[in-house]
Amino acid sequence: MSTPALQVVKEIYEVGESPPLGCVPREMYAHVIRSSRFGEPKTAFQVERIAVPEPKPNEVLVYVMAAGINYNNVWAARGVPVDVIKARQKQGDPNDFHIGGSDASGIVWAVGSEVRNVKVGDPVVIHCGSWDPQDPFIVEGGDPMLSSSQLIWGYETNWGSFAQFTLVQAHQCLPKPPALTWEAAAAYMLVGATAYRMLRGWPPHTVQRNDAVLVWGAAGGLGSMAVQIVKAFGGIPVGVVSGEDKFDYCIKLGAKGCINRKRFSHWGMPPHWKDTEGQARWCEGARAFGKAIWNVVGERRNPRIVFEHPGEDTVPTSMFVCDTGGMVVICAGTTGYSAVSDLRYLWMRQKRFQGSHFANDDQCAALNHLVAQGVVDPCLSRTFTFDEIPLAHQLMHENKHPSGNMAALVGAPRPGMRDVG
Repeated sequence: MSTPALQVVKEIYEVGESPPLGCVPREMYAHVIRSSRFGEPKTAFQVERIAVPEPKPNEVLVYVMAAGINYNNVWAARGVPVDVIKARQKQGDPNDFHIGGSDASGIVWAVGSEVRNVKVGDPVVIHCGSWDPQDPFIVEGGDPMLSSSQLIWGYETNWGSFAQFTLVQAHQCLPKPPALTWEAAAAYMLVGATAYRMLRGWPPHTVQRNDAVLVWGAAGGLGSMAVQIVKAFGGIPVGVVSGEDKFDYCIKLGAKGCINRKRFSHWGMPPHWKDTEGQARWCEGARAFGKAIWNVVGERRNPRIVFEHPGEDTVPTSMFVCDTGGMVVICAGTTGYSAVSDLRYLWMRQKRFQGSHFANDDQCAALNHLVAQGVVDPCLSRTFTFDEIPLAHQLMHENKHPSGNMAALVGAPRPGMRDVG
């Protein structure tokens, strides 16, 4: 299908009622966050009519069929730890609002003059890595995720997926796996690609056959992806969850077994090394946790890779139980950011503590390929309506959301659809 010129029409279409292909209305409906509403997500998000943005030469306008729900827009709604609106305005952005959403499936609706990898009408999924393609570091072959221009679309940038149209860079678009519904296709990319880079992007610590890998939060969005990726590359996933009611879910995804973290109480910073009694008590708890890992693996073998994201409460234990010469890789700090570890375990056992942030184009494509092959399931647990986007974030804020990943319908009129028919 040839790309039509950008058309501007006066009509505005209801959510779930798509305009003619390639016909771009002047306005769209969007869930909008404004500084004056920062606070609980259930009230910070409100539907407004917003002008539809026009793509620049390397950009693509996508008609959103479904949008994924991620924790980053809980932060955006609350205005902490970063006021994303003010941060963009300091960089010269004139807009005083935020349209969030860092996962999406949809249809290419209009393309910039330099776009060659997609055309109008293509069904796509979108990854959230955004960067300046003219950044000298990237032009010279550097990993875009290490460049100073890298931003997360739909959080650090505007025009995310909680709107009828979203604006993205062309390289963010990947083919939608045909077997997936729109809502399932919107649910996996942010967490899946993040997990893929953590497990495959830091050689020599890439998951290999028979590697024991400890996965924190194995029933959650990130963890459910990590368990499947470890399994796909022949590793042994050991899940950590908050209750035994989640064991079966993780084992069905491929975990060899699970540990209930509530059976242990030593979490957090170990006592100062001069507090010998406190140190002894903490180490006793950490060793008991390590033995629980051995029981799942089936032998006295520590994890070569520890997949971290809780942060403050768990990093000291992760560093303790990680194998000699192994790696603790972390992408978040859901329990806090001030993680303190006994450095003796780091240098004496020559362990690696590696930060990781989302993924580059190649890693996103590799993850998408695993999903398209059916090797990795999106783990869609609940689908919301467009009007329920604030509720979905409120549930996530209150830790009342279900295991796996969540999505909301935007342009798709009902769940279960795989194409526009």
